[in-house]
Amino acid sequence: MLFDPLQIREVTLRNRVVVSPMCQYSSEDGFANDWHLVHLGSRAVGGAGLVFTEASAVTPEGRISPQDLGIWKDEHVEALARIVRFVDGQGGVAGMQLAHAGRKASTQQPWKGNRVLAPGEDGGFRPIYAPSPIPFRPDDPVPEELDSKGIARIVKAFGDAAARALAAGFRVLEIHSAHGYLLHELLSPLSNRRADSYGGSFENRIRALLEVTRSVRGRWPEKFPLFVRISATDWAEGGWDLEQSVELSRRLAREGVDLIDCSSGGLVPGVKVPVGPGYQTPFAARIRREAAIRTGALGMIRAAYQAEHILRTEQADCVVVARQLLRDPYWPLTAARKLGAQVRWPPQYERARD
Repeated sequence: MLFDPLQIREVTLRNRVVVSPMCQYSSEDGFANDWHLVHLGSRAVGGAGLVFTEASAVTPEGRISPQDLGIWKDEHVEALARIVRFVDGQGGVAGMQLAHAGRKASTQQPWKGNRVLAPGEDGGFRPIYAPSPIPFRPDDPVPEELDSKGIARIVKAFGDAAARALAAGFRVLEIHSAHGYLLHELLSPLSNRRADSYGGSFENRIRALLEVTRSVRGRWPEKFPLFVRISATDWAEGGWDLEQSVELSRRLAREGVDLIDCSSGGLVPGVKVPVGPGYQTPFAARIRREAAIRTGALGMIRAAYQAEHILRTEQADCVVVARQLLRDPYWPLTAARKLGAQVRWPPQYERARD
């Protein structure tokens, strides 16, 4: 099943292997460059069905780091279109993840550390925005609380980014509402202490994400799929949890979302997460079953038989692979050989086929 096609709306993925959005921290002013072409292009050559860009910021202050990819201005489109053309030419489908980092913005590249950069330091910037003036870590700068106009500006920015992604040729979009970034911050009571229509009740806390979804879906053709990545749980008492994720997924399905990309955590530091192979797959299984929506499973998916088992037992509709595809960009071809599946190889590499 891993190499069965997956049709969503009018887009058909050649298999169920999805390249997870993985930050590369290698951009300047949001522009894609040769690194992004080779990084994403290699995974398409390696046989993945859907290749996602890293989290791409919809505003300059929405970048996780100053070196993040961006989609906040029209000038970004041309370099991205080159990548899309290459991915398409290899038989893959190019997808873009739209994101806003919220209170986790303006951080160092991870190989330099993980602290928040001061304005002007290695590209560090201000302001940093959040639903409430609560820093991620006690020593981090206190973010500025977004007012309703600020939220409306970001909602519009997501829609504008969707239009640019379409111009670049992407055929799948994903809204990033996980890992402690802005839209996740709005969902969780641990980071959202607002007293207005965007805080307090479940209905209020999901409001911004629903508005972003409508903004994106309004600028994104009906024939193309829309995914949303969520953190199914904060792994913290009093935070966002799986029950809320199931209900949110039902609402998102009604708004034209086609698949929930099921991750977890990232909102608060220091939580204990029971990490192990497939540790997040149960989230995908429950949301798929109870919310009646397609799901993607992710989290330490490394082996071909593990991925096949997830699909055969109907826990998810696709596997979203991250670090294993950093270790082996051609993992889909390796997995196909182990599972006995006949798949297309790039003709330039045919002589290496067993």
